Amino acid sequence: MTVAALYRYPVKSMLGESLTRATITERGLLGDRAYAVLDNGTGIIASAKVPKRWLGLLSFAARFVAEPVAGEPLPPVEITFPDGSVLRSDDEGLDAALSAALGRDVSLISVPPEGSYFEELWPDIEGLTPQQLAPRTLIEDTTTRHEDSGEIISRFDISAFGAPGTFFDLSSLHVLTESTLDRLRELNPDATFDPLRYRPNIVLRDEGTGFVENDWPGSTSALGDDARITFSFATMRCVMTTLPQGDLPDDPDTLRTIAKNNRIEIPQVGGVWACAGVYAEVAAGGEIAVGDPHTAPAPA
Repeated sequence: MTVAALYRYPVKSMLGESLTRATITERGLLGDRAYAVLDNGTGIIASAKVPKRWLGLLSFAARFVAEPVAGEPLPPVEITFPDGSVLRSDDEGLDAALSAALGRDVSLISVPPEGSYFEELWPDIEGLTPQQLAPRTLIEDTTTRHEDSGEIISRFDISAFGAPGTFFDLSSLHVLTESTLDRLRELNPDATFDPLRYRPNIVLRDEGTGFVENDWPGSTSALGDDARITFSFATMRCVMTTLPQGDLPDDPDTLRTIAKNNRIEIPQVGGVWACAGVYAEVAAGGEIAVGDPHTAPAPA
């Protein structure tokens, strides 16, 4: 297996960067989700997982003005707005411009406030969530409100399983294989299974077939010369994979196909979920590059 692609998302829920090389640290891919947009009115970390409020974030793109270096302060981030204008994270007028573009009072932050959380909408797609599997489930326990459609919106602590002080939804690394994408395309050739929909950090080219990541949780593998990652649990897929972003159209069938064909039990959160890809934590940091070898996962 080899590293086929590397991606970094400097600002949570904005489009990110395709990389040829990257540094893995104990906090994940260096510079990944280094910033987020804070809704000053509610205290919620903005996420496109609530499309009615934050779909506009996916019309922005973020990139570092220089490559981050481990152990040094991160360089500024350059944000391209939907109208093509560009501002940097250290520009004085950035928060006002973001607020005007998003229609809410927001600010760009680099440190999560105490008790930070984000919200997530659960679209009405059969098989997506395990609501029917127990008297009470994670979804019911985290429900805070409903959209006008009746669809549930949940509240989750930021980086519940990731490094403290980061803006990840759950874990510090997200890994996806080409074999999973190929299998999804076989199952539904009319849907758009682009890796960018799933916002992985690492895409692996492998010799397997089907949803090979399903068997990886609890195992460890090496990337490049030094980096080692431990796979934690399958990646539950959400509404964000269906949304228009970049050149990709709105496409609910991408999520329907996963919910119909790959439901995985996840003991860490309870229940059986629609999954594609796998979360991982960093066992040892190091430099990785596209084309680097990835050893077959072995028991941790």
